[in-house]
Amino acid sequence: MPAKLTIGFLGAGKMGTALARGFIRAGLVNAQQIIASDPVEAASASFAKEVGAKTTAFNPDVLKFANVLLLAVKPDQVGGVLAEIRDHFTEKHLLLSICAGVTLAKLEAGLGGGARVIRVMPNTPALVGESATAFALGKSATPEDGELALKLFSSVGVAFRIKELLLDAVTGLSGSGPAYVYLMIEGLSDGGVAAGLPRDVATKLAAQTVLGGAKMVLETGQHPGALKDMVTSPGGTTIEGLHELEKGKVRAALMNAVRAATEKSRKLGQAG
Repeated sequence: MPAKLTIGFLGAGKMGTALARGFIRAGLVNAQQIIASDPVEAASASFAKEVGAKTTAFNPDVLKFANVLLLAVKPDQVGGVLAEIRDHFTEKHLLLSICAGVTLAKLEAGLGGGARVIRVMPNTPALVGESATAFALGKSATPEDGELALKLFSSVGVAFRIKELLLDAVTGLSGSGPAYVYLMIEGLSDGGVAAGLPRDVATKLAAQTVLGGAKMVLETGQHPGALKDMVTSPGGTTIEGLHELEKGKVRAALMNAVRAATEKSRKLGQAG
């Protein structure tokens, strides 16, 4: 960790706000060690209210204050932001980008030779401290930079260092994955309602079931198939339900969803 860690968010949206709150909650920084920039006044005001940190409308102000920069804008805005901060980016700065599909090469080219850059792919459950994050180091990023990224993003969930060529797959799986899970929860809730349950009860039962199943996988370390078999009695109700899921090709549909989202992430990275 730097002697005095200061973090600047280039973009003050929901993800930036969630990460800032997570870093504070973990005791890595306090609100006085954070700044955020955003041209949208409402976003800056919301960040200031939620985090308690200072904000600005000008990106270069962030670099004057912070040594760790977190780029949290839409992918099509990255080029403009990099051009705006390039002349202010020094060897003391480390850039962490959470912009989907934007490659390390593009980030490094936008900032100039020798820039310390890390590409990060978190997901929206960072909002509740349960993000699944992967990151890859740029050419000039140091092992210490990697340790810092691991510490920061582990404070809002779990984090893994991987090779950049795998980050599109991470985007397709855990980046987009929460939407797949929400769809499953909605479907399970609909099934409960069809079977006679009140909607509020059905939704809470469905969500808790997904949460409980996920914790079983993470905390027992057992293969999901083994845990599935533990619930599946011979000639029982569960095998009937599983049979319907297999007929509906749910497993194949989930695999296809991850592969399609992965390919889309690759195309986004090649655009522009």
